[in-house]
Amino acid sequence: MNRINLIGLGVKDLKKSLAFYKGIGFKTPENDENPAVVFFDNQGTKLELCPLDKLVEDINPNSPPEIAQGKFPGVTFAINLKSEQEVDEFMELVVKNNGTVAKKPQLVFWGGYSGYFQDPDGYYWEVAYSKDWQFDENNMLIINHSQA
Repeated sequence: MNRINLIGLGVKDLKKSLAFYKGIGFKTPENDENPAVVFFDNQGTKLELCPLDKLVEDINPNSPPEIAQGKFPGVTFAINLKSEQEVDEFMELVVKNNGTVAKKPQLVFWGGYSGYFQDPDGYYWEVAYSKDWQFDENNMLIINHSQA
């Protein structure tokens, strides 16, 4: 099975999050400004935005999970690019679209170049590059296990 088809994010303000993700280049066929759910088309996976209250209700309507506010859940998402310049340019786009830079791009312990930003709901995204990475014909990241 070894695949992830969809990553869903519960968001507080769907309209605001939709505008943010569109602003940083995520593509969706959705034209409604206030849809029930949004799916972004990416290479290999889809990103879903769902109103947070609806998501917890969908998980268990009788005993919805408690929403943790203000604590790092230990989950990040990553956008892997092909140069340090692309990382810097993407982070500039995030700032122009009101994202919050959590860590400016810099050389990091694993030998790459990366920074972090937070989306309107506080989800952390890493934007990264490594000279050792390769991308396949579908632009999917290839990580050589001897490098990982």
